[in-house]
Amino acid sequence: MLKRVFVLAALFASVLCAADITGTWKGTAQTPVGTTERTFVFKVDGNKLTGETTSERFGKSTIEDGKIDGDNISFTITINYDGNELKASYKGQVSGDSIKLSVEVQGVDQTIEYTVKRVS
Repeated sequence: MLKRVFVLAALFASVLCAADITGTWKGTAQTPVGTTERTFVFKVDGNKLTGETTSERFGKSTIEDGKIDGDNISFTITINYDGNELKASYKGQVSGDSIKLSVEVQGVDQTIEYTVKRVS
């Protein structure tokens, strides 16, 4: 019984420690096809991260499989480039009002780096 209480307390504490990044964030990155600006609208529910992201070059995408673990976040989006759908996997770390993100795009041998800042 005591072990269950400890496990529940640890789970509850991890939810409380998750970064609250709810809101709008913006940043730019160098991609293989040039500089792109991306806007992220994050919604947080416990350790679950949802929302959407938009860029002029790649349009709007829904955030999928989003997770928050303390100050670490991860999620995927599907982007459309020249009629091809590609998965982009994001991993990042929150530090105050900025997030450093690394992005790996399916089929592209390059990691793209973003630093995004909270807009609202």
